[in-house]
Amino acid sequence: MFTTPQGRPIDPTNLTRTFTTLLRKAGLRRIRFHDLRHSTATLLLEQGGELVVIKELLGHVHIGVTAGAYAHVRLRLQCDAIDTLSTALGNPEITETANGDGDEPPVCAALVR
Repeated sequence: MFTTPQGRPIDPTNLTRTFTTLLRKAGLRRIRFHDLRHSTATLLLEQGGELVVIKELLGHVHIGVTAGAYAHVRLRLQCDAIDTLSTALGNPEITETANGDGDEPPVCAALVR
C-alpha cells in the first residue's frame, strides 16, 4: 500500500503521472503501473518460484486463476525442460528453444517420440 506523507492513500491519477515521469526520465517505454505486478510474478515463476507462493503474493483466492494467467510462462518452462532433457540424452537435433512473440505457445525444439 502506497500512501502520501500524511498517511492517506495516493490518488491513482497522481501515481500514474509520477510513474510515467519516472519511466520517461529513465528512458523506458510507457507501461501501466499494474504491469509491474505481472512482471514480478512472471520473473518469480521463471526463476523457479512455486506457483502457490506466487498465488499468495498476488492475493489470488484460487490457484487456477494464477495458473491460467501465467500458463504461457509455464509452457515455455516446460519446453525448456524438454529441450534440456533431450540434450542430456544426446539428441543431436537440438539447437535452441524457439522464442515467439508471446502470443503463441512456444515451440519446443526437442523432437518428442
